[in-house]
Amino acid sequence: MSRVRVHNFSVSLDGFGTGEGQSLEAPFGHAGSRLHEWFFPTRSFHEMQGEPGGSTGIDDAFASNWGPGIGAEIMGRNKFGPQRGPWADENWKGWWGDNPPFHTPVFVLTHHSRPSIEMTGGTTFHFIDASPAEALKVAREATGGLDVRIGGGPATIRQFLAADLIDDMHVAIVPIVLGRGERLWDGLEDLEQRFNVESAGSPSGVTHLTFTRP
Repeated sequence: MSRVRVHNFSVSLDGFGTGEGQSLEAPFGHAGSRLHEWFFPTRSFHEMQGEPGGSTGIDDAFASNWGPGIGAEIMGRNKFGPQRGPWADENWKGWWGDNPPFHTPVFVLTHHSRPSIEMTGGTTFHFIDASPAEALKVAREATGGLDVRIGGGPATIRQFLAADLIDDMHVAIVPIVLGRGERLWDGLEDLEQRFNVESAGSPSGVTHLTFTRP
C-alpha cells in the first residue's frame, strides 16, 4: 500500500508551525517567512520557482524528498487560503499562483464545498468535507499507487498523527521562538514510540527530524 508522508514541515523551538494572525498578505501570520528561511536558498526551492542554482547541502538533501513518488496531497483549508466560513470569493484560486508546485491532485479539507479547480501544470484542487481516514481513502484512489503527502498546516498534520495514519514525517526544527500561533505537538503524547526517530543538524541552524514507522 502507498505510504503517507510529511515533508519539510517547519516548526519553531517552542513548537509552532505557523504564527498568529494569518491574512491574505501574511500566510504564516506574525511568523512571516522566518520558519522557511532555511528552505529558500536550496536548489529544490529554486527548481519549484523555475530558477537555476541554489544550495546543495544537507537542507537541500531533505528538501528534495518532497516530490518524488507523490501522487496526491491532502492539505488543510488554510494552507490553500485565509478565508474562513462559506467561500466569499470562488474566483480566487489560492496562494499558489497559476502553476502550483504540486502537479498532482490536491484534496483541501473544508466544511464548505466548492467546485474543483484545475490549474496549469497538473494540479487540481478538490474541496472535500472528510475525516482524515476518509480523505486518505479518496486521495489514495487518485494516486495510481503512489504515496500521499500530508501538506499541513499544523492542525491537519496533528489530526493525521492522532489517527495514526502517517508513515514517514520530516520536521525541520527552526531556531526561532514564536511565542504564539498554532502548535504541532499538542495532544500527541508518546508520539515518538510509534516511530524510529533520527536527527541531523545543518549549518543553517535547523535540526532535521525524521519519523519513520518501523
